[in-house]
Amino acid sequence: MRPVRELARLLLPVTCPCGELDVPWCAGCAALLAGPFARVEHGAPRLDRLDGVPPVPVWALTPYAGPVRDVVVHWKDRGRADLDRLLAPALRRAVARLGPVLSPACGAPLAVVPVPSTGAARRARGREPVAVLARSVALGLHDGGVPARVVPALARTGRGRDQVGLGARARGRNLSSSVRMTRRGARALGQRSMCILVDDVLTTGATLAAVERALEGCGHDVLGATVLAATPAPGTRAADRGNVTVG
Repeated sequence: MRPVRELARLLLPVTCPCGELDVPWCAGCAALLAGPFARVEHGAPRLDRLDGVPPVPVWALTPYAGPVRDVVVHWKDRGRADLDRLLAPALRRAVARLGPVLSPACGAPLAVVPVPSTGAARRARGREPVAVLARSVALGLHDGGVPARVVPALARTGRGRDQVGLGARARGRNLSSSVRMTRRGARALGQRSMCILVDDVLTTGATLAAVERALEGCGHDVLGATVLAATPAPGTRAADRGNVTVG
């Protein structure tokens, strides 16, 4: 079998997104995703509602920098669906630790709502990567003693473009009124649900703010959000960007 494996490596080389050869992901990249969660909402200026209500809590596994950025880009946009097996369990383990934080607010199963992709991004990728994360969040909540179910309740209206490469103000304009409740989502959520949002990366917070507005506009409550990674706040030292400070 060893010659067969060596031949397979020559024909289909396996490489960690950071560049290490012969492994789908290396121990170093896996360690960066080991958690625990950090609170990161205060580094996202567009999460501020400007109405006196504090931004929703956002929990992230790690800063979106260095090798983590490479892992996420390969997972989302370069066909590395095999990285589900790295990212999904890491998120599930971290979410399980949120049980004691969220359980006092839950009188009914939490609705785990994935942030919807644009139609163009979904077609290009051939799947919804954030849906994988949403399932892991629901499982992690169950592990932590909090009943939860995935509800893909939202869709993009088609007026917004992909967020990659846009600045903070442009993201806000791009997402204005670009998220809507679907009919199926409205039926699944019922009259009023407690929701947890799920996305891959927190940048300015414009995307989560638009999703929060869409849900609250339909009478639902958003308790917080979980993301794989968060862009380091301006002024963060480069030496600190690989470290997670637990909030």
